Amino acid sequence: MTARLSVDDSRCMGHGRCYDAAPGLLSDDDEGFVTLRGQSMGVPAELLNEARRAVAACPERAVQLDEST
Repeated sequence: MTARLSVDDSRCMGHGRCYDAAPGLLSDDDEGFVTLRGQSMGVPAELLNEARRAVAACPERAVQLDEST
């Protein structure tokens, strides 16, 4: 069972807090937005806490973590 991290591109404002909180998972594009906008990715168990920090860091709640998958 792998958790899934996703970013709602309609909510993402490019603050960069998510990729600062989870550098092992997320990075930024040329415009300063997280590269995962509008997409999702599997999160390895060893990076689950980092994914949770990314979710907590987003002021728009654009970053979501589904741990039920």
